[in-house]
Amino acid sequence: MDQAHALLLMRYNAWANARLYDAVGRLAEEDIVRPRPSFFGSILKTLNHLIVGDRMWMGRLTGVDSGHRRLDEVPYADFPSLRVARENQDKAMVGWMERADPIFIAETVLEYATSRGEQCATPVPLVITHMLNHGTHHRGQVHGLLSQTEVAPPPLDLIYYIREQ
Repeated sequence: MDQAHALLLMRYNAWANARLYDAVGRLAEEDIVRPRPSFFGSILKTLNHLIVGDRMWMGRLTGVDSGHRRLDEVPYADFPSLRVARENQDKAMVGWMERADPIFIAETVLEYATSRGEQCATPVPLVITHMLNHGTHHRGQVHGLLSQTEVAPPPLDLIYYIREQ
């Protein structure tokens, strides 16, 4: 994965998050926290999982501990504070990618411990691919949960982002 392609995908990730959060923000808070049949149990918990995962991976990539230990943590109990955190996280992720060493991106094998304490080694291009795919996966879950509300889920396809550029 070259850095330019990774940066394009990181910017797309931020764009898709912003569109999804705009849609979720049109819901009443009780609809955002309402228990729903899904892996994490609500829109809010699913979005919290996504930011926790992003922070854990960015912590591994930067060598700065994220402070998160479990993938089901809910550091934000309300949507407005989660939204601010998401915007800041996306800015940080894009900024990191803009400044990252291209050799690190292309050639480094990242050694890290999983949330279960397992030691792993994964090439950085695959870590970045996983991180971004993880975001797509869980945005898709929230997209489906939005379909259970009066707010229509927005189109999040990569091609729409590319056409807007």
